[in-house]
Amino acid sequence: MKEITDVKRMENGLALYYGGMAAREFVSFNYAELIDMKINALDLLENPNYYGVDVDKRQIISKK
Repeated sequence: MKEITDVKRMENGLALYYGGMAAREFVSFNYAELIDMKINALDLLENPNYYGVDVDKRQIISKK
């Protein structure tokens, strides 16, 4: 699981950034994927440190 460092809103979903500043990468999820995972998009935007991302499985994990 990777720590989410930043979240940016996109036209049809969210881009989740992870990794350090030197090796910053991102993975994007559309709103349908977030709903299927029962992830609140607004909460993820406002509190990215409450979540982690498993890039290989394309899953967002709540750490609350």
